[in-house]
Amino acid sequence: MPVGARDGLARAIEWALGRLDRPLGVDDLARAAALSPRTFLRRFRSELGGTPHRWLTHQRVRAAQRHLETSRSSVEEIAGAVGFGTAQTLRLHFRRILRTSPNAYRRRFAGRA
Repeated sequence: MPVGARDGLARAIEWALGRLDRPLGVDDLARAAALSPRTFLRRFRSELGGTPHRWLTHQRVRAAQRHLETSRSSVEEIAGAVGFGTAQTLRLHFRRILRTSPNAYRRRFAGRA
């Protein structure tokens, strides 16, 4: 979160981070921020520089990284735990964002956290 982020947006982000395993949409996030969806989107883009969907995808990949580093859970289990639903979807976003596969990431970083 950038310094000076508004309370409602910060509240929605904290709320979302605790629910990454669930489907989350703009309406859900706006409700958590106590804002209209339109106002939420405007503030989100202004303060975080992107879309909620992109932010959620990055947060889910980061959560998957932590799981891969610290657990023996399968890629399929991790995908469900972080909200991607399937291992295929996790692999797609993981490769797009980190330029590696979940298994290669685990081999390199497991046990370092």
